[in-house]
Amino acid sequence: MSKLLTSIVAAVLFLAMFLSFIAQGEAAASTFVTKANTSVKLVALTFDDGSDGTNIDRILQVLSDERIPSTFFLTGSGTTNHPAAIKRIAAGGHEVANHSYSHPDFTKLTATQIKTELDRTEAIVKSTTGKTTKPLFRAPFGSVNGTVLAAVGDAGYTHTIHWNIDTLDWKGLSKTEVYRRVVDNILPGSIVLMHTGAGATGTPEALPDIIQNLKAKGYQFATVSQILNLPGIAGKTIHVVRAGDTLYRIARSYGVTVDELAAANNLSNPNLIRIGQFIKIPAKTIGGGDVYTVKAGDTLYSIAKKYNVSVSDIVAANQLANANLIQVGQKLIIPVSTVSYTVKSGDTLYSIARNHGTTVAKIASANNITNTSLIFPGQQLVIPR
Repeated sequence: MSKLLTSIVAAVLFLAMFLSFIAQGEAAASTFVTKANTSVKLVALTFDDGSDGTNIDRILQVLSDERIPSTFFLTGSGTTNHPAAIKRIAAGGHEVANHSYSHPDFTKLTATQIKTELDRTEAIVKSTTGKTTKPLFRAPFGSVNGTVLAAVGDAGYTHTIHWNIDTLDWKGLSKTEVYRRVVDNILPGSIVLMHTGAGATGTPEALPDIIQNLKAKGYQFATVSQILNLPGIAGKTIHVVRAGDTLYRIARSYGVTVDELAAANNLSNPNLIRIGQFIKIPAKTIGGGDVYTVKAGDTLYSIAKKYNVSVSDIVAANQLANANLIQVGQKLIIPVSTVSYTVKSGDTLYSIARNHGTTVAKIASANNITNTSLIFPGQQLVIPR
């Protein structure tokens, strides 16, 4: 009897350890966001692109004229349907994010179906633009629940972006109606939802006036990643100064030096920064961003070896007091120096790699390129040293 009891206890303990290990390996659920938590007058204009993308070029022209950065939530079907317009979005320096492949209600899909939708879109957008859609996702119809957020997080999308201002432009609202829905409801940290399709005729017409009105009210425009202070695309990370920030604190957070920040932002006095100011973070990145998420079984040594840096480099970049204490889900800055290169006519990844003293595999990894034969003139590439 005692042997039987001992066996049962051992089995229960083994099962508990096994389940604990599985849980540690799971990614965190995607964070649901409706607006940025800030008192600074910042606003993110966002555009959902569906199957037709009729008004993309009109919207891009306004954004270019006003020098406004925006975030476009792309569908895989839309990217397949009008790839040239999607390339122009990326070429304009705008942020791209995932809006599913076929625009289904995610609450009616299985976790496997959700991952397929996201992965298909990521693949087509990356092959079209050279940019990743991670870590931002917007649910079709804004339809989410706990199961959806868990599946989206598992697929690598850390933030599910909703909105606090819905223009309802897809209903065919007039220029004045779209304008009023934005300017009458604006708050610091607002995320504004608009669309690129033929049904949203009021948006390209209202956009210039919306921008001018918000500028007059003292608002600055940012991408979603910028307004949330998330790690951005290589060489384009922007930090929005908050109350209590100092250049030293910002430098420490991103694993760079005060001198590097001052040089990147042409700051003559590093003690003079103001709330709401945009601070460019010099490129020290991996892949499509500058953060690595610790997985089950990782050690600092294994991570350092993977990215060809030293353990001490990672410790210094992340201000770690104990190199042996890292946990699953922890975000680590990987201090890999990079340079940026604009693809020219006739370039191949092999010729670029040879000219920069690196390898095709390293460039492909740094830019999330799945097909090394697909690069295009004007594309921005991160070149790892």
